Amino acid sequence: MTTPDVDPPLGGIVGTSINRVDGPLKVAGRAPYSAEFPLDNLLYGVMVQSTIARGAIIDTDTSAASRIPGVVRVLTTENAPKLASLQKYQREHGAAVYGTGAGRPTGRTLSLLQDDRVHYNGQPIALVLATTFEVATQAAALVRVTYREEPPAVDFGAALTSAYPYPAKIFGREPAATNRGDIEAGLAAADVRIDREYTTPLETHNPMEMHATIAAWEGDHVTLWDSTQNVYGVRGVIAKSLSIPDDHVRVISYFIGGAFGGKGSPWSHVVLATIAAREVGRPVKIVLTRRQMFGPVGGRPHTVQQVTLGAKRDGTLTALRHDVIASTSAMDEWLESCALVTRMLYECPNQVTSHKILRLNLGTPTYMRAPGEATGLFALESALDELAYELKMDPIALRLKNYAESDPETGKPWSSKSLRECYAHGAKHFGWWQRNPEPRSMRDGDQLVGWGMATATYPARRMPASAVACIYPDAHVVIKAASHDLGTGTYTVLTQLAADAIGVPVKAIEVQLGDTDLPQNPLSAGSMTVGSTGSAVHLAAMAARDKLVQLAVTDPESPLHGARNKDVLIRNGCLTIIGHPELNESIQELLARHGGDPIEGKGDARPGDETQEYAMHSFGAVFADVRVDRDLGTVRVSRIVGAYAVGRVLNPKTARSQMLGGITFGLGMALMEHTLTDHRNGRYLNADLGEYHIPVHADIPSIAVHFVDERDAHVNPIGAKGLGEIPMTGVAPAIANAVYHATGVRVRDLPITLDKLLQG
Repeated sequence: MTTPDVDPPLGGIVGTSINRVDGPLKVAGRAPYSAEFPLDNLLYGVMVQSTIARGAIIDTDTSAASRIPGVVRVLTTENAPKLASLQKYQREHGAAVYGTGAGRPTGRTLSLLQDDRVHYNGQPIALVLATTFEVATQAAALVRVTYREEPPAVDFGAALTSAYPYPAKIFGREPAATNRGDIEAGLAAADVRIDREYTTPLETHNPMEMHATIAAWEGDHVTLWDSTQNVYGVRGVIAKSLSIPDDHVRVISYFIGGAFGGKGSPWSHVVLATIAAREVGRPVKIVLTRRQMFGPVGGRPHTVQQVTLGAKRDGTLTALRHDVIASTSAMDEWLESCALVTRMLYECPNQVTSHKILRLNLGTPTYMRAPGEATGLFALESALDELAYELKMDPIALRLKNYAESDPETGKPWSSKSLRECYAHGAKHFGWWQRNPEPRSMRDGDQLVGWGMATATYPARRMPASAVACIYPDAHVVIKAASHDLGTGTYTVLTQLAADAIGVPVKAIEVQLGDTDLPQNPLSAGSMTVGSTGSAVHLAAMAARDKLVQLAVTDPESPLHGARNKDVLIRNGCLTIIGHPELNESIQELLARHGGDPIEGKGDARPGDETQEYAMHSFGAVFADVRVDRDLGTVRVSRIVGAYAVGRVLNPKTARSQMLGGITFGLGMALMEHTLTDHRNGRYLNADLGEYHIPVHADIPSIAVHFVDERDAHVNPIGAKGLGEIPMTGVAPAIANAVYHATGVRVRDLPITLDKLLQG
């Protein structure tokens, strides 16, 4: 893809592959991340973590740690300040479930040294504050804790009988269980029936940037520099935990070194840093180590999923059942909502879905890229592939046979759906129709060759968001919104939206994000940022443009005086009348005559009636080519082709980068990622990047990404569905299906490792 040297004409900036506007800052090392803000008199905090999975703290001996020069304070369950509002809330509700600032719960019980209970191995139980990180680390290692240990529940498989139905609505909207039609009648009418169990393991967030927080008080106001996807959510939790007004808390997060859902809600260390800074009267920084990423800050939970399918000989589904058990922690009821995708993807008259959770003495799970959809599609799309083999039917043909023309669960029409085109486009570019469908039929020397495919999908949602656009007398434009750039290109696409809406060059736009002093926005997660914040920025920029045009057409001294507003064109910062290019003036000239005051436009974007009228999803098709060593069972993915319909693509270059990252993430899910725990004591056994395997450059095959042209007039004001999660979905089942095609061995337990193939 080429990058233009000059700004495209009006209406052409959005949809163009411009470079990231924040690229020069990052390349020069001048993009400020949360741990990098220099403050005077700074103290370093290091958490002490429990070494048992369940029990109580009897005594915490800090004497040796406190004697080390440079140690300022050791906070423990015995001397930490008591948080009255937090204790009251937990007594009334059983968990610290706070709003995110956008109306959705975080579902987090935080470990803030308020009692002596231990719920998992690695739980924060003390905090050492020292003048250097090295001293704090040494002192933390000298803290001695005596426990009353109790038998933990850590083994997911052994504890399955303790699972119970999820007691709330999923995301506050969806029922945990559904029953449509008559499942038993559907199974009885089936010519072919399969009943399979699929499992996925614990997975742990391992972004390049670990969680980091700096807290600094000035009087009764506190500022936090926090690695978060949710500055307003952090502000709300800090305010409630410490019983202070929201406007006494400022949270800043300008750049984030990867998040993927793990930084979507505040964890214990964020509040601990704030408490500690208030206690000692000095700024406090806490940066988690790589090992501390395992447990205290969440990950993807265990799941076991039972999928039952019934079908006629022609492939028509008569019954579909998807039952899920997912692990959660002993403290919280957090759910991986695997079966939601099953309710909407295929047409089937008889369907049952259910979700149960199982409490374990492990850290609370959290959102991890495409939570629910990624894990749920592994089970559903693997089962569809198994059914295709039973029917001796092509996997694409089976999916097309049961294509849902409207949402099967709600009956709503799709706001747009181009999945047929994704199947056709992906199959063509992959060469799918050259495939020999028989397992173990395709070879390349000693390598068994397998081709597999799967459907990808993710909801297209948005939440209320606000933005301000200010046009200054020098034609410089500032866009303000408390959203976030996780490394995904948010600064860039918002710049494009604003430049297009107002009619100024990209270089004239400055986007300000990641600060609670800016207009409120939701967390940046769930592929919602472009639909939410992007819509607000578009509306704010249009409002500022309209004010500018109105100023010109009502100004007797303007060449545009008396023109109709709709006939005014703004291009490269110059106002003119369509068809009369000789009648023009610059933004600078216009504003100079009116005192040089800036023009400000505000935009508030929120979901409307369209959410009640339409079902909204992105769709895609993933094709995988794998090579399996005939003797050793090692699996290599040689190429992946993905075709996606995601509404309007704002920047093909950054969009493609998103897709490549998500597909790579899915490859890791399929073949590598697995957090191991010791069933005796709940210790995380592979809590480093030496043992927790994720894909590296040498693992990544040829990846081809294709976008199917799609126009969606209903999803939001800019027509973009978001694409942070959809590339993650469908990849694991496509690879699993390809492995079966190559070997004839069906692996239903992720990750797919050579031992499972050799045993099969």
